[in-house]
Amino acid sequence: MTDDAAAAPICLARPLPGPDDTRAGCAAARGVDGRPLHAAALKFFWGPMDCGKSTMALQMNYNHARQGRRGLVTTRIDRSLGPQVTTRIGLAHSAIEVTDGLDLRDLVRDSWAEGVRVDYLICDEASFYDLEHIEQMAELVDNYDVDVYAFGLATDFRSCLFPAAQRLFELADSVARIQVEVLCWCGREGLLNARVVGGRVVREGEQVVIGDTVDTAQVRYQVLCRRHYRAGDLGGR
Repeated sequence: MTDDAAAAPICLARPLPGPDDTRAGCAAARGVDGRPLHAAALKFFWGPMDCGKSTMALQMNYNHARQGRRGLVTTRIDRSLGPQVTTRIGLAHSAIEVTDGLDLRDLVRDSWAEGVRVDYLICDEASFYDLEHIEQMAELVDNYDVDVYAFGLATDFRSCLFPAAQRLFELADSVARIQVEVLCWCGREGLLNARVVGGRVVREGEQVVIGDTVDTAQVRYQVLCRRHYRAGDLGGR
């Protein structure tokens, strides 16, 4: 095998490899799910807490699966602290937990080696992924014709971009803010995720700390408008 042949991407839209699995052999072809090869995309859907990111992720997985497409669902630091995608409206789906050493490309390659095709990835809580994972998402799209749909926060409790979210903004074919409106306690649109400890908005600490939006949580998060986020005003909860 020549170096050029070894470097050529494999079309994972097929369930099993064939002798023509090179860039030229895949041109103008269609995968077994009927979609044109080399038409995959990396899409990032973002918004503040409570806007329905995980709900949308599960809905998208359902929509694609019912059309005969096969996908993998991944997550990292779900609120359940388990390998699943959960939502605040009660929906849940098993998922693959993304760890530091996990290679998303290996997930696809391993499935393909077992004769199970992968047409798309649903990547929930993508803002908590490593930068390497975002690069792997782009490679899966560009070299393996696997659609990747990422869902996550844009900014942390300090109103700074998560590194993974920033990279998704830079690399994604499309970026969309989820349109389910989240309100601040004052009625204005909620934009920012405040971390609340001991009844006060905190501005320092680790970027990722597990918490929820319920008032009884030791560490909780509350979505605020910019005015009340900057003032640290949590309203009369």
